[in-house]
Amino acid sequence: MERRVEHLVTWIRQQVEDAGLNGALVGVSGGIDSAVVANLIKRAFPENSIGVILPINQRVEDQKDAVAVVQEADLKYVGIELTQSYQTTYNEIQEQLRQSQDWNEKNAQLNGANLQARLRMSTLYSVAANYGYLVVGTDNAPEHYTGYFTKYGDGGVDLVPLIHLTKGEVKEMARYLGVPSQVVDKKPSAELWEGQTDEEEMGVSYDTIDAYLRGEEIAEKDKEIIEALHRKSAHKRIMPAEPPKYES
Repeated sequence: MERRVEHLVTWIRQQVEDAGLNGALVGVSGGIDSAVVANLIKRAFPENSIGVILPINQRVEDQKDAVAVVQEADLKYVGIELTQSYQTTYNEIQEQLRQSQDWNEKNAQLNGANLQARLRMSTLYSVAANYGYLVVGTDNAPEHYTGYFTKYGDGGVDLVPLIHLTKGEVKEMARYLGVPSQVVDKKPSAELWEGQTDEEEMGVSYDTIDAYLRGEEIAEKDKEIIEALHRKSAHKRIMPAEPPKYES
């Protein structure tokens, strides 16, 4: 694990140096993936790394797990509450679409959750521009494969150091790095809404996706779910689609 961590730390440092920038930042949610990345960027740039806590409908001090992560990692952090920005934007969108009688209430919950993720992305890039840092993402292998991320939201980053790690491997790395136990052991959640968990949203467990990615046999119904998620999310894993060049 020590060698694996050093491999990622060295890679992050090299990517930042190649970009001619000063350091790295990560949005810290209080989840295990961002906790691991927080520790990696601290090791890569002890004096030029920062965690950004971006609550919506909560205060920064309410983000107890996120604060515990940055404190345990001895990582400088900034908290920016986005509640007002989110509510203003979402309410304006809703109002205008209602006026044209195009508002789709069925999609409202997920639409709002994705807007939150994209607002956080924009904020991270503004903070990164202030410091001259790269934005480091938190997607792991099962999330990337199934498309369990918001396009141009938490998927809108410069670097994805955990992209080849299963969820189990992320947990192993978290324990090695000293991530607080309450973060390592809690149910994974993107906190899209109250009570939401990743595995309920996807319809399959991370352990099962990890097994699938390792080439192990899993239940046929789980295999079908995973492969369907992968197909439907293909557009998230490529740059904007472009047509073939027209040849006259």
